[in-house]
Amino acid sequence: MTTWLDGKRALVAGAGSGIGRAVVDAFICEGARVGALERDEAKAARLAADLPDCVVTRGDATIVADARAAVEAVTSSFGGLDVLVNCVGIFDFYRGLADLPDDQLDAAFDEMFAVNVKSQLVTVRAALPELRRSGGSVVLTVSTSGFYPGRGGVLYVASKFAVRGFTYALREDLLGRPIRVTTVDAGLVETEFSVVRFRGDRSKADEVYEGVEPVTPDDIAEIVVFAVTRPLHVNLDEIVVKALQQSSGARVVRKA
Repeated sequence: MTTWLDGKRALVAGAGSGIGRAVVDAFICEGARVGALERDEAKAARLAADLPDCVVTRGDATIVADARAAVEAVTSSFGGLDVLVNCVGIFDFYRGLADLPDDQLDAAFDEMFAVNVKSQLVTVRAALPELRRSGGSVVLTVSTSGFYPGRGGVLYVASKFAVRGFTYALREDLLGRPIRVTTVDAGLVETEFSVVRFRGDRSKADEVYEGVEPVTPDDIAEIVVFAVTRPLHVNLDEIVVKALQQSSGARVVRKA
């Protein structure tokens, strides 16, 4: 039986959990040969154990050498690269600018923009030479915070707007080449991302989704599969995905 991605070769960054892991699983299910880039040692090991046919590179998507190593691992194993999906991202506490202590501002800025912005630039740049040879797709999972900023989280919101600017400029750079660029901008998606953003505080993380049926990582993975399986002349520029009970980053109707 022919599946959607038969013969396609993909690299997923941030592949160890959440949306990234769901994309890896969906791609393999649809017939793709998949490589994964994951910074966390335990998550990378779990990927390799669960999916022996997946080419796993343990590395940091913000580091040029690591991103290139992941691309080289895919191309040497599968003969090329057709799809890059970047699911890397972090969120800090919900804080306004005035609430950031002076002695934390530099570190908070550097980390937020390195992970949320630089990782996109680095992975796309590493993949472009191969994508130019084969044609293909770049999918960046971003956030509705790049459209609808809510209260607090100023550095996170700024980083997501920066990624939008990057993708707009990237499309201009690639105009006329057979490379598509898509952002999937998600609102409330229930993953361990919330646990990370609240530094392991499970009760605060659970409050984010209380009274709401959120989008799932599998929902996002299905959308990514749809985007990269359109005819090559069709580019889905921006796909904004929200829970039905969410109208923007700040407005959510919660069931009693």
